[in-house]
Amino acid sequence: MIQPDKVIKSVRLTEKSNLQSSEIGQYTLEVFKEANKGSIKAAVEKVFDVTVKRVNVINQVGKPSRNRKTGKASRGSGFKKAIVTLKQGDAIDLTA
Repeated sequence: MIQPDKVIKSVRLTEKSNLQSSEIGQYTLEVFKEANKGSIKAAVEKVFDVTVKRVNVINQVGKPSRNRKTGKASRGSGFKKAIVTLKQGDAIDLTA
């Protein structure tokens, strides 16, 4: 099992994730591919000192592309994304 402080890669900041975090307390994180819902929940609670209500996990597949010279098809690298819902009143400070 992965150590809780080694699960989270980064926080994904997009327009949609900023809206979700300000209105309904959901934060989008990029996590390692080996992480599961339990390890993500434990890591977020330990690192950010908040209470997690729910964790949704999405395996984002890389975009397909073609080489311009050879025409060979390839695929970009994908990543695992976790959407974490916090208890009402809790928040993660993204400025630090």
